[in-house]
Amino acid sequence: MVNCLKVCNGVAINVRTWRGNRWNKESITPESRAMSGCEQTPIHILAFPYPAQGHMLPLLDLAHQLLLTNLNLTLTLVVTPKNLPFLNPLLSAHPTCIETLVLEFPLHPSLPPGVENVKDIGNLGNVPIINALAKLHSPILHWFNSHASPPVAIISDFFLGWTHHLAHQLRIPRITFYSSGAFLACVSDHLWLNADALLSSPVVSFPHLPKAPSFSADHLPSVFRHYRGSDPEWRFVRDCMTANTLSWGRVFNTFGALEREYVEHLRSQMGHHRVWSVGPLVLPGGSGSLNRGNSNPDSAATDAVLGWLDGCPDGTVVYVCFGSQKLLKPNQVAALASGLEGSGGRFIWVMKAGSLPPDGFEERVVLPGGTSSRDLIGLVQELVQQRQV
Repeated sequence: MVNCLKVCNGVAINVRTWRGNRWNKESITPESRAMSGCEQTPIHILAFPYPAQGHMLPLLDLAHQLLLTNLNLTLTLVVTPKNLPFLNPLLSAHPTCIETLVLEFPLHPSLPPGVENVKDIGNLGNVPIINALAKLHSPILHWFNSHASPPVAIISDFFLGWTHHLAHQLRIPRITFYSSGAFLACVSDHLWLNADALLSSPVVSFPHLPKAPSFSADHLPSVFRHYRGSDPEWRFVRDCMTANTLSWGRVFNTFGALEREYVEHLRSQMGHHRVWSVGPLVLPGGSGSLNRGNSNPDSAATDAVLGWLDGCPDGTVVYVCFGSQKLLKPNQVAALASGLEGSGGRFIWVMKAGSLPPDGFEERVVLPGGTSSRDLIGLVQELVQQRQV
């Protein structure tokens, strides 16, 4: 039996199930799905997002797409209590076909009490959060073994590589989800598989990648730059990352016109074609108002920005945002402010709480109400609803 999952952009993921002592080897094309009757076969998938906004939200968008295109699908989402509100839009859109597996966030000595998401601690919290979440292996195993109709596959974030071993123990395939693109995965695979040799290199080359890029050490992913092989928790992170290269399949929030050569490279490296680009993923709820990431969105601020944008010609506004975790240094803020002001153009600058613009900047470029005679718009102190903007 083959369980077919149709995703956006006409992509079909064929999830093989374990039968006896072998994986079955049937395959199905999108055109033969109706003839095969696979749409009548109930499919139960376990989805495990990583609790960081840039990871969790795209996986929830993927879940939404899967549920829209697979009426026979049931999803169980693994979540900890304080991350449960992120699921509300998805649960509202699909009230009958999503279950939640709510598990207490495991304690970790490096995490303050109550921290369950990277947004509450910053990038340096990734290592303890990854290690803490691995303690959910046994609770998930117990839940699976006691379920009347357990999942036939796991879709989990690439920061949760330990779920590869869980899936192997459960004898179901694990599909790795990447909220980012295939190029990063190509770079990451090479770095983690050769970490001991590359960590001290001032410049790292990737001769087997398309166009053979090279990067100075300070331009490599921060999670790799901070790696310390003497630390057992960091070694566990490395094991998680290398486990991704062994996963049954990989799904990327990207599209062929942007990264086809890197998707093909990964297929070549993995020795099979179960590498899918399914992006760009979209939100549950379409263009309607939806709280996505910011737990306390300032609707008045967002409305003011949207109202101002409606009066601007298309293609004339620069949107400046560095995400929910990065806090710019004062000299970086000053340089960015100088460039925006000197450009003479329209812009929206989303600033994290804790950052302040240079003295006098707002007075020079922003009038009360957020606009000026120079057609500049200045600051929004917290994250606005980015997709609406």
